[in-house]
Amino acid sequence: MPHSRTNATFSPPVMEARRWLEGVEFSPERPLINVSQAAPVEPPPEALRHAIAEAAMNQPQAHLYGPVLGRPDLREEVAAQWSAAYGGRVAAANVAITSGCNQAFRAAITMLCGEGDEVILPTPWYFNHKMWLDMSGVRSVALPTGSSLLPDPEAAAALITPRTRAIVLVTPNNPGGVEYPSDLIRTFADLARARGLALIVDETYRDFHSSTDAPHDLFTDPDWDETLIQLYSFSKAYRLTGHRVGAMVASPARLAQVEKFLDTVTICPNQLGQIAALEGMRNLRQWLSGERAEILTRRAAIEAEMPRLADAGWRLLGVGAYFAYLRHPFAIRSDDLARDMVRKAGVLALPGTMFTPDGDSEGAAQLRIAFANVDSDGISQLFQRLGALELPLAPPSVSA
Repeated sequence: MPHSRTNATFSPPVMEARRWLEGVEFSPERPLINVSQAAPVEPPPEALRHAIAEAAMNQPQAHLYGPVLGRPDLREEVAAQWSAAYGGRVAAANVAITSGCNQAFRAAITMLCGEGDEVILPTPWYFNHKMWLDMSGVRSVALPTGSSLLPDPEAAAALITPRTRAIVLVTPNNPGGVEYPSDLIRTFADLARARGLALIVDETYRDFHSSTDAPHDLFTDPDWDETLIQLYSFSKAYRLTGHRVGAMVASPARLAQVEKFLDTVTICPNQLGQIAALEGMRNLRQWLSGERAEILTRRAAIEAEMPRLADAGWRLLGVGAYFAYLRHPFAIRSDDLARDMVRKAGVLALPGTMFTPDGDSEGAAQLRIAFANVDSDGISQLFQRLGALELPLAPPSVSA
């Protein structure tokens, strides 16, 4: 399959990492600590399960095709809550419901780009973004973020060519965990507007931001939809990963093009998932606040435990939402280290090489820890195991 588009990209990283577990046994005294995937493993809260069951039994329409761009009631709810949260004006016509946030990104790229076009991705990048660009014939232009994990607008401006169609930001970041400051997001929006580009802002983890203030002010611009395309996921907020419900917020003109793509893929988003998302948005704010508080507690646990690893040469580059991003001190590539950690430490994590271009020296020294399913006690055990790893150290100039 030399000319296959799927052959142009790498294997799904989470699936590849799961294969590292084959043939490995973990004792009850030292069970596997799985910090490889950023997805809740518990079912949705009981209220949402009741809503899904009631709709499945009593709403015949819930089993049929719905509107391609999503249920009107959910689109209206998103528009109303976004307008209140961001202090701008978002209409239902600006909202599309998608089958997960990954599909929202795919739809945005398909709508914006043609063969040979370019999209700027800060690195470390979210690997599914890179995979879709590869499979779309779109060139990913890496924007290294350095040790701060914050992208530099001036460096991005230097990468823009006549083929550039968009800049992508993920905040809170996957994989880095960092929360982009509002003024940095604004600067990127100004750059995109000035150069006639789209700014795609993926806010999948918005509900777990450490601040209760609006994460940016882009929606306050009367003409925000000329530049901004915002992506969102209900999966993480309401534990609806298997129901595949995401959203795109953009101009009606862009959504008219997006509708063409969605109609040829899933035709419409999952009806039962949309019903659950609407129930969550209307009635589970307090529950979601509790989920956010727990994630912030785990973030604090990582920061409290970090001195133990720092003494062993590790460095915390970023932490937030579901993620901690670490630089390891060893004279070994992170992909080899991640495989070794399964047997030597009983830990499954993803290496930085899965989030960076081939040959990137930064990715070879980094690891992502996804702590959505590891409580504070589990985090303490995780750091004990990482701190106990005995491997040759890299020279100080490399690991610093």
